[in-house]
Amino acid sequence: MKILYVASEARPFVKTGGLGDVMGALPKTVASMKNDCRVIIPLYEEIPQEYRQTMRFVGSTYVDLSWRRQYLGVFEYTVDNVVYYFIDNEYYFKRKGLYGHFDDGERFAFFSKAVLEACLVTGFYPDVIHANDWHTALVPVFLDIFYRNVEGLRNTKTVFTIHNIEYQGKYDKYLAGDILGIPENWRSIVECDDDVNYMKAGIERANIVTTVSKTYAEEIKDPYYAYGLAGILNARDYKIRGVVNGIDVDVFNPATDKNLVANYTLKTVAKRAENKKALCELMGFNYSPDRPLMVLISRLTEQKGIDLVATVLDEMLQADIQLVVLGKGDWKYETILKNAEKTYNTKMRAIINFSQELASKLYGAADMFLMPSKSEPCGLSQLIAMRYGAVPIVRETGGLKDTVHAYEAWNGQGNGFTFANYNAGDMCHVICEAIDLYHDNKGAYAMLQQRGMTADFSWTRSAQEYRNIYESICR
Repeated sequence: MKILYVASEARPFVKTGGLGDVMGALPKTVASMKNDCRVIIPLYEEIPQEYRQTMRFVGSTYVDLSWRRQYLGVFEYTVDNVVYYFIDNEYYFKRKGLYGHFDDGERFAFFSKAVLEACLVTGFYPDVIHANDWHTALVPVFLDIFYRNVEGLRNTKTVFTIHNIEYQGKYDKYLAGDILGIPENWRSIVECDDDVNYMKAGIERANIVTTVSKTYAEEIKDPYYAYGLAGILNARDYKIRGVVNGIDVDVFNPATDKNLVANYTLKTVAKRAENKKALCELMGFNYSPDRPLMVLISRLTEQKGIDLVATVLDEMLQADIQLVVLGKGDWKYETILKNAEKTYNTKMRAIINFSQELASKLYGAADMFLMPSKSEPCGLSQLIAMRYGAVPIVRETGGLKDTVHAYEAWNGQGNGFTFANYNAGDMCHVICEAIDLYHDNKGAYAMLQQRGMTADFSWTRSAQEYRNIYESICR
């Protein structure tokens, strides 16, 4: 089977979040199942020169975007038996940063149409095009309107994945004609609540719509989570699937991670103590094997539950713990955390930044990993934390609910600590439960660590689910 993955970013070339990780791992896993998988992303200025200078030029053409006629160049680079294509247009993509430009609606409309035009340049006509998030949601739309008369694309099926429904690509209605060039009789497809809505259009035209966890697939049908799209999602319920993300276990591997002071496996997990000791020294903490180290690695926003943390931070830090927060976001929360660091200088650090090197050190040292999200489509951080032996404390939402199961003292089951209500008191209660177990029952706590480290969070199972979806729509 031939599958073309379309996304706005992909590791190792360029990445701002979880989508980049997915596009680095999912295609190579599906390719290992004897499929021809290729990925296509924009050729951003941000892509390092080490990749750009060894890319192969494939060819060029032009893309008609309403009254515009824009240059399209195609380059390719192969990683892990997956061919990556890059859409070259300096007017749209030779800029600092991937997103946040005034004309993002036009930039990604161009990219979506260029993806289909690039099939003619490369000669790669996929059985399935798998688009991701609003930036590429117009691919199924443009395919149906403009490219069904192309022989190689006549029977191509489409999958559209919602990684985060909050970001939909909403613009003024004039874009439908002036930029997208959508004929009048098709415009209802791209319109929603008197706007053009790229994500809504993708949901309408894709053969299958997936989200990144089974719980999130149900949550987004609820107006609380749907950001205005509950109506269309409930109307198209028959084609919505939830497939939980995996992680690249070759990249996130405590046995080989070069950022750790001491590498370890389940059999040598005692070596984790060396990482905890080294991190305490780095943070200026006094090291004690009997004092739990809790970490939080997150964007500092309300969606990530940082308002809950801010509400009970003083209460949390009255306990005998050490806390390290890594991330950046809303100024309000950055300020609260930095002020708390001054007050609790011997036991808390707030690092307002992001560093993958430091994140790895935190995963490899932490006893507990806090992730109290208000909404979390899938979440990769809790999966990485468990792989590294940090016990997760999460709110039961989205992928967190699917992957972290509450510890039950009466039978010893579970792999972490959870709370259901979006409530600071409930969060504080389960944190106290985790601290008590850490102090009072080392054997039970070690069992939670072991379950996390031995769980299969690789892409293999999820990739098989996607492969089954591809096959089902191509029959």
